[in-house]
Parts: sequence; C-alpha cells; structure tokens
Amino acid sequence: MGPEHDSFEREFAQYCGCKHAVAVANGTDALEIGLRCLDCGPGDEVITVANAGGYATTAIVQVGAMPVFVDVDMVSLTMSPESLARALSEKTRVVVVTHLFGQMADMAGIRSALRGRPVFLIEDCAQAHGAIMDGHRAGTLGDIGTFSFYPTKNLGALGDGGAMVTDDDELAERLRSLRQYGWAQRYDAQTPGGRNSRMDEMQAAILRVKLPLLDQWNEIRRGIVSKYMKACQGTPLRVVHAASPAYVGHLCVALHSERDQFRERLKNRGIGTAVHYPRLDHTQTALKDRPWRSVELDTSKTVVTRILSLPCFPELTQEEIAYVCESLKVCA
Repeated sequence: MGPEHDSFEREFAQYCGCKHAVAVANGTDALEIGLRCLDCGPGDEVITVANAGGYATTAIVQVGAMPVFVDVDMVSLTMSPESLARALSEKTRVVVVTHLFGQMADMAGIRSALRGRPVFLIEDCAQAHGAIMDGHRAGTLGDIGTFSFYPTKNLGALGDGGAMVTDDDELAERLRSLRQYGWAQRYDAQTPGGRNSRMDEMQAAILRVKLPLLDQWNEIRRGIVSKYMKACQGTPLRVVHAASPAYVGHLCVALHSERDQFRERLKNRGIGTAVHYPRLDHTQTALKDRPWRSVELDTSKTVVTRILSLPCFPELTQEEIAYVCESLKVCA
C-alpha cells in the first residue's frame, strides 16, 4: 500500500471509468470483502451460477450466507436473467454475476430482473478485464465490481492480486476499511468484519506497466478466437463466443458432444486443452454438509459434459495458431 499501489488504484479506476478502485491481495478476497461491505451474512441468500469454478461460492460460504444457483443461457454460458428471476426470494441480499470466460453477461436483463427489489449486484470480473457493454466497462454496471490479477488473467501480476471498483463513495470507504482490519485510521478498528488483504508494491508496479497494453492484448485474443471459429465451421465443434467489445477472450471455450475423445485427438497432435470447469459448484464435496438451493440447471448440466478450452493467449505465434486451426478441422 505504498506509492505504486496508490498509483495503480487511480489508474485502474480511470481505465474502468469509475471513481474508486480498492486493491486487495487476490480476487477471492475481493468477492468476500465486497459481500461483507454490503452487510451480507448468515440468514441471507446470494444468487450466483454453478458453472464458474466455485470462486463466488467460496466467498458466499465464507461470509456465512447461503448460495443459490441459477442456470446459464446456451448462447453466452453466463447467468440467465429468466433463471435469476425464478430464484429471487425475500432472503435474496446480493446477486453475484460472473462475466465468465471473458464474456460479459446480459446486464440489461439482469438489472431488469432486479428492478424494484432491495438487492445488491456484484460483478465478478476476474475473467473480463477491459470488456465493454453499452459503453460501460465490466465492473461498473453493478454496485461493486471485483477483479483478480492472478498471473493467467488478461491483466495479470507476478503473483496474486485483486481489486474492487465502485462509484459509491460510502461503499469505497467501507471497502478500504474492511481490507485492513476495519480501521477508520491506524489502530482504530471501527468496521466489523475487517481483515488483512493488501496488494504489495511489486504486484502493483507490474500491473501499472501492463495496464496500458491490456486493450491491445485483448484484441489479439479476439483475433485468435475468430480464426478458431472460422476453422471449425461445418464441424461438430462450436466455439461459443464471437469477437465483440463485450468479450475479451480470456478463454476460448468450445462445445463438443464427444469432448473427451476430441481432446485426446488434439493431444495426439501436441495441442493442449483444458476443461473450465469440470464440476458444477453444488456437486462439490465441500458443500455436502452446507445449505444451498437452486432452480433448474438444465443448461449448466448439459454444458459441463461438453465444454473445453482451446489455446488462447497473446503470445501464440501465427504458425501455432494456423496449426491449431488445421487440427480443429482434422480432429473435430
């Protein structure tokens, strides 16, 4: 929390187009502190999706609230506003919407579903740095936006790092207090639920160097995805997201009805793939003895057996991209 840290907070807030950025130690801390800032705890319900790797669910359980899982739509694989509307209850305190794989969710539909309800909205932007929808950057369409700067992110540090963004002065003050013991000033703890979650100077300095390059790197990612999408036309493989300002290509995800066999064929040609993510949150053993509820998750259950991630990062060479495109046609 020295001069590099303070400068990064100002520069990241300016980049996002909001008044405040509050840096913390990692992205999961950002989610947890964001929930605590909104006075979310035992007796409250927090709505999220089940296909996003469990990070939001971890934060929800950590503050003592109950996760409520809703479905995603097949087009974007992000939160379905219709499913959200069915899950709302008098206990709903917060909705955590994840801009998954670099694709922003249908924020207009989600905000419409929440209209007139006393429900807060947190945007989980850990995979969507720089995405733009309706002229607004990811993180600025809810009450609080949260980010991770883990090294594999579109904007990654050397180690862990995270941040929260908001336009609300009061929320920003609470976020800053909660990240450092609940202090109002040094050694004067006034905000309950405070903790130690600080970004160190080295991570902030690295992020300051990388931030001006983020838009350029995102455009390279979009270009890679566009080439993969073109290459798999006429095959059983479907690349999910088309290039757009609302998609920054954090992951190039695709669907294949014979996912495991297809991955093996690519592996035999020297091409690595991954599955983001192989299990839905409510099926994790860690939730076995904890309360949760859900609405129908038909799309989520279908997608989890078909999804895979293809190589997508700015340092790929043109020769490597061409080889992957050729292999997609051969193996699909």
